[in-house]
Amino acid sequence: MAIFRSTLLLLLILFCLTTYELQVHAAEGQQVGEGAVKIDCGGRCIDRCSKSSRRNLCLRACNTCCYRCNCVPPGTAGNHNFCPCYASLTTRNGRLKCP
Repeated sequence: MAIFRSTLLLLLILFCLTTYELQVHAAEGQQVGEGAVKIDCGGRCIDRCSKSSRRNLCLRACNTCCYRCNCVPPGTAGNHNFCPCYASLTTRNGRLKCP
């Protein structure tokens, strides 16, 4: 009976630790299980396009890129090396799509 209780306690502790780790990784925006945790595209694109002269156009392009890549580079311009997918999307004319 003591072995059964010890095993049950060990399984309960293991379950709690696993649940905690999943929550920590989800909060950090890392991959959990089979799918990636989605970022807040709206908020990140508002920051990204805050200094743009054509804000609505910038927001539309940024949100499209964010939904496809699940990533927005930091800052208001440049830093494309932080999101390779974001930097590789182009328009039909071959120009960079993402602001």
